Amino acid sequence: MLCEVCKQNDATIHVTKIINGAKYEFNVCEKCAKEKVDLNFSEEVFPSTFTFQNILSGIMDYIGSSSQPQKILKTSCKSCGITYSEFRQKGLVGCSQCYESFKSTLEPVIKRVQGSIEHIGKIPRKAGKDIIDKKRLLKLKEDLQKAVSSEEYERAAEIRDAIRKLQNQ
Repeated sequence: MLCEVCKQNDATIHVTKIINGAKYEFNVCEKCAKEKVDLNFSEEVFPSTFTFQNILSGIMDYIGSSSQPQKILKTSCKSCGITYSEFRQKGLVGCSQCYESFKSTLEPVIKRVQGSIEHIGKIPRKAGKDIIDKKRLLKLKEDLQKAVSSEEYERAAEIRDAIRKLQNQ
């Protein structure tokens, strides 16, 4: 997304201003936020060049420093066209398909940083029903395997029925 002030740089800051009860939202680059937009930020807001993108890029460089041939750096997303090299530089993917395009190099980094490649945080209320159902189904299938392996067939039958009920919803 481009900066709404200079229309040249990538917008990395989302600003929400409330003036006389009216809400105004816009996206600006770091340079415009510091120089042009009346935000009255002190140095505490932009303390250094250590941004999340820089930290992520550093981790990716450390993990894959010797194992990333030039071919991988030139790989691009079929949907938005961003290259892996651009992603490493910015620290931001261009679209949801980037995760699939760069899967082989992203998974080890995500696993190392977060401890898992599955999202285990908060789930949005509105769009989260499918995610919650999927997690519940996986948990029930695990419980079913445990019940069968410990020869608790009555419990396994109850779990099987719960799985069927969930799948038919």
